[in-house]
Amino acid sequence: MKPYVKTNKNDYIDAEAIAEAVTRPTMRFVPIKTDDQLDLQSLHRIRERWVKGRTAVINQIRGLLLERGITMRKGRKHLEASVPQILEDAENKLSGALRALRHF
Repeated sequence: MKPYVKTNKNDYIDAEAIAEAVTRPTMRFVPIKTDDQLDLQSLHRIRERWVKGRTAVINQIRGLLLERGITMRKGRKHLEASVPQILEDAENKLSGALRALRHF
């Protein structure tokens, strides 16, 4: 659309540029997605957001433990393997309130 916009951007100029572009014989159009394609796209987007959220929580846990001098390797599997041992270790600096978070 950019080549067809003549001046500053506003709705009227955008609509004019779209009308101009549609009349061009070399204009390519994107086919409408089927319901199955939309469903699959939705699943991919939801999964991607879930993974981002999970990664954020893992990094937050690592950061909170690092503030207390407890380090662990990056990655979900390392966290899942390390957290039970860290929570059971009575000599580390974790409070009872932080240890209770494992039940959430």
